[in-house]
Amino acid sequence: MWTEENNQLKSEFEFSNFIEAFGFMSKVALISEKMNHHPNWSNSYNKVTIMLCTHDEGNKITSKDRKLAAEIEKTFIGSHSIFKG
Repeated sequence: MWTEENNQLKSEFEFSNFIEAFGFMSKVALISEKMNHHPNWSNSYNKVTIMLCTHDEGNKITSKDRKLAAEIEKTFIGSHSIFKG
């Protein structure tokens, strides 16, 4: 579940360990590069926090962010991890 916060879409993903979290970030990096739209994110051991906004549109949420959020969620679904929202 994505929330809107400070003109950004934000979500936190939790994994069972660092390797799963890093693998997820690698997949998201490839998707982001293909879409030419890159997230702001952070990682702390088994947690990945992702924030999306479109910088060249005045740092606001656009359809680019919603499309990337949907792709990120598809990537996450099916894992044995916990979606924090």
